[in-house]
Amino acid sequence: MADPRMFPSGSNGPEDHATGRRKYNPYQDLNMPYNYKNLYDLPTSPEFLFEEESAVQRRSWGENLTYYTGIGYLSGAVGGAALGLRDAAAGAEPGETAKIRANRLLNACGSSGRRYGNRLGVIGLMYAGMESGMVAARDQDDWINSVAAGLGTGALFRAANGPRSAAVAGAVGGVLAAAALAGKQLAKRYVQAI
Repeated sequence: MADPRMFPSGSNGPEDHATGRRKYNPYQDLNMPYNYKNLYDLPTSPEFLFEEESAVQRRSWGENLTYYTGIGYLSGAVGGAALGLRDAAAGAEPGETAKIRANRLLNACGSSGRRYGNRLGVIGLMYAGMESGMVAARDQDDWINSVAAGLGTGALFRAANGPRSAAVAGAVGGVLAAAALAGKQLAKRYVQAI
């Protein structure tokens, strides 16, 4: 056994000195009635308040709302910034200073990114609300909810432009939702998990 005077209070023992460093243990001198390491041994499985929640294999309506709105805003902002970059590069004039070009670039990226991000974020918000509403109304979670939410989202997003525009946008929304579901099913079947 090693001499305890070699390992002062706060160290864990001789294994700490094998690397040439002493590990600090802030709980060494405390007389704790239980093992403090259990405080940090957290469960890895999801925790639910009610048993019914653990049986459901989908996100809740709040998680769905946050997910689709966030994904929509982020992808719209990135795509809009790329379009703003293209516009700033096309609008550059010979003889401009670097400061003017940088200002033009930042203004164009910020303006386009914000505009497209807000549009896609609102579309994601409406889609998530409609899909969650359909699940609650029908008490089933299947492809009909997603396609109907796509139809309703497209129609509602373009409703201010007239009934014809709303019908076309609704059809496009339904087709896009169906294509996304088909792509998800194909990916589950043919793409191996990494």
